[in-house]
Amino acid sequence: MPDIYIEGERRLNGELKIQGSKNAVLPIIAATVLVDGETVIKNCPDISDVRCSIKILEQLGAKCKFEDNCLVIDTTSLNDYLISEELMREMRSSSLFLGGILGRTGKTVISSPGGCELGPRPIDIHIKSMKLLGAEISQQNGYIVFTAENGLKAHNIILPFPSVGATENTIIGAVFAKGTTVIENCAKEPEIVELVRFLNNAGASIYGAGTDKITIEGVNKLNSTVFTVDFDRIVATTYITAAAITGGDIFLTDVDVKQLSAVISVYSELGCEFYCGENTIRVVVKDRLKSISTVKSQVYPGFPTDAGPLLISALSVANGTGIFVETIFENRYAFAYELKRLGAKIKTEGNVAVVHGQKHLYGAECISTDLRGGAALVVAGLGARGITKIGKTEYIKRGYENIVRDLAVLGADIKEI
Repeated sequence: MPDIYIEGERRLNGELKIQGSKNAVLPIIAATVLVDGETVIKNCPDISDVRCSIKILEQLGAKCKFEDNCLVIDTTSLNDYLISEELMREMRSSSLFLGGILGRTGKTVISSPGGCELGPRPIDIHIKSMKLLGAEISQQNGYIVFTAENGLKAHNIILPFPSVGATENTIIGAVFAKGTTVIENCAKEPEIVELVRFLNNAGASIYGAGTDKITIEGVNKLNSTVFTVDFDRIVATTYITAAAITGGDIFLTDVDVKQLSAVISVYSELGCEFYCGENTIRVVVKDRLKSISTVKSQVYPGFPTDAGPLLISALSVANGTGIFVETIFENRYAFAYELKRLGAKIKTEGNVAVVHGQKHLYGAECISTDLRGGAALVVAGLGARGITKIGKTEYIKRGYENIVRDLAVLGADIKEI
């Protein structure tokens, strides 16, 4: 995998269209297992997690064609129910196929999913939901086997935590369940709304997406549909952070301002100026950033956990001391040790990161430890003096279609070697 090289201290300027959402498209791809026929997904980001999802579908017997951000999936010939351990370990979101395969075939066999190492992220909530929907569960040779020979049955489910993945999996699993399923304490993220919008377009009957209570009336089939994926709010936040660190002036298009309200609020405190249109945001940064006292990651509509590493990079060059508290993942701060190589002053203890802003960061060699941590290193390198080299960029490609190309469009001196 190529390394990323950045010659820092270039002020970003220009216009950029934001790619389709990783966190929205992955559950939608998993849900296509339920569709009787062909699904067309437009504005699909060409990222490695999507490519892995395609491999899973093809392994199950589906046919896929992916070109120019248009993914065509035909599940007519889908005839398998096992996801290989290799593909499960490659992508955390592989577990989202659980509900769809079980709903369609009456059986699913999976192993523990992989992905970024952000601490324990068990799928026990997913498993419990499938059990409540009537699945019988056993373990065989390191695999978890789910069976529902007579189909799934509706049930009232209260999630112990508003997990995004568990909410998505439970919704997908309940689409074909006989009767009416009510899920309470649901995640409210925009990605949930997108998934439900896709399913309803295909013929599902789901109400309440975006609230903490979702109702699914079981149906017998889903039909072919064409769907356009919404923008990626974390990618947009990445380029907002890049502008903040470099003192830039950038214009982002194809965005939903409402979805970015928590980010805009926090970054406004840092000193960024925002000019928002209907589907556009202009970000202008004229002076050195100002530190802010304490920001906590929260479930939507709060400040997103995936934006935490990006904010820490911004705080590392801000005037003063800032504090970030991570409330979702236990091991979010692995990237901080790499950021310190650039001269950042960060002290982490438990779920708290205390960042003492420095007037300058300096180019150095570092490696990505996870998807968002890798992106945080890239934006930090944009503001650092000298050359920054970032290795293990395969993590970054899990969620960014082409971060090097996009930042170059905005005037960054960045390349892959």
